[in-house]
Amino acid sequence: MKIAVVGAGAIGGYVGGWLAAAGEDVTFIARGANLEAIRRNGMRVIGEDGVEVHARTATANDKAGAVGPQDLVILAVKAHQVAAVAGDIHHLCDDTTPIVTMQNGIPWWYFHRLGGEYDGTPVRSADPDGSIGRLIDANRVIGSVVYPAATLVEPGVVHVVEGRRFTLGEPDGSSSPRAQLVSDAFTRAGFKAPIISDIRGEIWLKLWGNLSFNPISALGHATLVDLLQFPLTRELCIEMMREAEAIAGKLGVRFRVGIDKRIAGAEKVGAHKTSMLQDVEAGRPIEIEALVGAVVELGRLTGTPAPHIDAVYACASLLAKTLAEQHGKLAVVATGH
Repeated sequence: MKIAVVGAGAIGGYVGGWLAAAGEDVTFIARGANLEAIRRNGMRVIGEDGVEVHARTATANDKAGAVGPQDLVILAVKAHQVAAVAGDIHHLCDDTTPIVTMQNGIPWWYFHRLGGEYDGTPVRSADPDGSIGRLIDANRVIGSVVYPAATLVEPGVVHVVEGRRFTLGEPDGSSSPRAQLVSDAFTRAGFKAPIISDIRGEIWLKLWGNLSFNPISALGHATLVDLLQFPLTRELCIEMMREAEAIAGKLGVRFRVGIDKRIAGAEKVGAHKTSMLQDVEAGRPIEIEALVGAVVELGRLTGTPAPHIDAVYACASLLAKTLAEQHGKLAVVATGH
């Protein structure tokens, strides 16, 4: 398959690198140092077992128009970066090209082909001016929930922390031939890529923890295990998750595990810095709208009170605004006393 991976960060690099190593014709849409590194040396992926896969055949381009139509597009940029690349996606598509979306949080296409009273409702937190919805045909979308954790250790080099699972699902719940083709390609490359009928339920299950763990860790500069073993923030997480469960329930979503099990799973990860805390420490924009703002929006849409989520969203939004205006980053540094 001819596959374009838009975004060559940790997850895009991991997926594209393994697909290329498995024989797929992979082109990364990248820029800067990543672009040059992949052009020069392909993509290197160091697995969680330390074994390196070197995808020498992977290529890179900073212009989607120069790459042309593909059999598959993988959209692997962060949620707040989608708008910046949306206008280029059509260059990569012919009449039938599907787009696998790999963003955290509630996606812009969430209500597309949902049915019921909210069918077609835009998610403004994910697509504030509607430009993504205008520029990317939602009929092309195959949803994906990303479970692996990985880091881009240097341009063109990804280190996988853990995981191989990328759950796939059509927005209308169907089991389509195109989703099967994607699943087969991922499976050949070594990933676990099950197709499920309820991709939104899977989105909520991952988001359930992220909407509380991420902003609280960023505000408190604490690892997962630290914030979950501190009674006050543990209870705050539980309250936020209860509110989110109520919101999701109004949208027909039922969680297949309970809050206690979800928290226990996160606690086992240990002294892990969430992606939002890592972004705060590095001075990068944080995914506050996709992970928390969208849940606030859906709470208001469904008339579901969520005071704990609202409060954490307000504080995390102020932190994001302050860091952006100051062009700063924030980290707790040990003094040795």
